[in-house]
Amino acid sequence: MSEQLLRVDGLTKRFGGLVATNNLSLDVKKGELHALIGPNGAGKTTFISQLAGELHQDEGSIHFEDVEISAWKTPVRVQHGLARSFQITQLLPDYSTLDNVALAVQAHSGHSYHFWKDARKVAKFRDEGCRHLDRVGLGNRADIQVSALSHGEQKQLEVAIALATAPRLLLLDEPMAGLGTAECARMIDLLKALKAEVTILLVEHDMDAVFALADRISVLVNGERIATGSADEIRNNEQVRIAYLGEGDA
Repeated sequence: MSEQLLRVDGLTKRFGGLVATNNLSLDVKKGELHALIGPNGAGKTTFISQLAGELHQDEGSIHFEDVEISAWKTPVRVQHGLARSFQITQLLPDYSTLDNVALAVQAHSGHSYHFWKDARKVAKFRDEGCRHLDRVGLGNRADIQVSALSHGEQKQLEVAIALATAPRLLLLDEPMAGLGTAECARMIDLLKALKAEVTILLVEHDMDAVFALADRISVLVNGERIATGSADEIRNNEQVRIAYLGEGDA
């Protein structure tokens, strides 16, 4: 089996006359944290949404563990090990932190979302939920209503919910967005710990975080990948410095 966990070939997505991803090819290796960076409007979230199955590509293919998943719906991709968090948190604010994670555990176990209220009452769902909260540093916040959590804690909770689906590839869309300095530091520490356990594709604007975390970095500009490399290679890439980092003569 290939060392590539994810392989994307020629992915293209159009919205009318706008080409959001343009013949985009990229791979993510097993065990790495691969960061995806680029200016606003580069197509990063559109790309992640295509990987998650929330948007269907117009052209190109997606292979996960050497199996083409281009036509798979989102729930099928989740069941096979693809999970994502969102730039804007999507949580149940009127229920507890543990309730939110227990629901994800219940759903991944094959139980219907229609019976989600039972998740709080089933010991195995709650126990598993507590384990994931511990992993992200929220073990002591299990009974707190989500609306009372800080923004940073809600971001941590989204990661716990994604982990509850037992992902082999975790898609993180700007987990540092809106976080203060201390919250960013906690999120970086969390991702450093998680990268030893699960392969991660990280979309992020915080370049300090990207350079601290990433094994490889890919740069998107206008829906196209213009470079992939290590942190040092990306820092020293003239095309990247001109197009994204705002340096050079252009």
